[in-house]
Amino acid sequence: MRVAENLNSALGDLLEQDPKAYLLGEDILDPYGGAFKITRGLSTRFPDRVLGTPISESGLTGVAAGLALCGDTAIVEIMFGDFVTLAFDQIVNFAAKSVSMYGSRVPMRLVVRCPTGGGRGYGPTHSQSLQKHFIGVPGLAVYEMSALHDNRTVLSAMVKAAQPCVFFEDKVLYTRRMHDLDGLFQRDTIGDVAHVFIDDPATADCVIIAPGGVADRALGAMRQIFLDREITCCLLVPSRLYPFDVEPLLPTLSAAKAIVIAEESTAGGTWGAEIAHQIHQHLWQTLRRPVTLAHSTDSVIPTAAHLEQRVLLQESTIHTAILAALS
Repeated sequence: MRVAENLNSALGDLLEQDPKAYLLGEDILDPYGGAFKITRGLSTRFPDRVLGTPISESGLTGVAAGLALCGDTAIVEIMFGDFVTLAFDQIVNFAAKSVSMYGSRVPMRLVVRCPTGGGRGYGPTHSQSLQKHFIGVPGLAVYEMSALHDNRTVLSAMVKAAQPCVFFEDKVLYTRRMHDLDGLFQRDTIGDVAHVFIDDPATADCVIIAPGGVADRALGAMRQIFLDREITCCLLVPSRLYPFDVEPLLPTLSAAKAIVIAEESTAGGTWGAEIAHQIHQHLWQTLRRPVTLAHSTDSVIPTAAHLEQRVLLQESTIHTAILAALS
């Protein structure tokens, strides 16, 4: 099963199981089924609860937040994650605050889905990774889709938490197969963090922490550096980026010679920087060197493929970061 099919199935299950669940977005109705076909078939099955909206990210997110405030479950699809900036006020100043500003906790079952990231030639305003702009907002959780996590489990966790969530979905992952790993690797899951490794994680030379959209590039770097230099790595891929508790990972992190955090966003106030800060707080006395961060270049994202590759985080960038961290 491909990631897009898994996500479509997860949304269908949610609508099936929760009669108060709604799905809103632009062009999500059949036969189009959304820009990336994630909602295909759902409006036919649930015509009263899968709702096509005008082109207004702020408006449709505001309606969804209102539904959530009234006790319903609302899932929003932002056609391209770049335009979630138009709904920033509704998410940060209304939805996230509504959990706690009325005197007692108010459940807010709101999920804002954001197809995100580059690698598709969509240009500067349709290719960004904006996760960092939502990190640290009280009452708001941030998740990222992964081919290593079943979307049924992830969506269920978001709804159960009953707080607004932004769900970043790397567009390149939609066509990838779920749980598809090179035979070189083994996989385990502890909590909401997938662990991918070659040998015992406790003996890995380097630990890489990366969100789901970067996992394939990290795995490629892990494979190449093992074949070339016999350097072993363990990859940690969380489904929830924020809030993030690094403490359960400390046994794996403390045993490594180096730690690399890779993300597609540009540097500066990022999720990776927040995780590095937590690791430094816990392990500063034993770390052999500071955590290494790997990002995309400080640039807008070009449309031309050869230029896009120069700007976005690449497998080779992670490979270089691992070697630098171990030197």
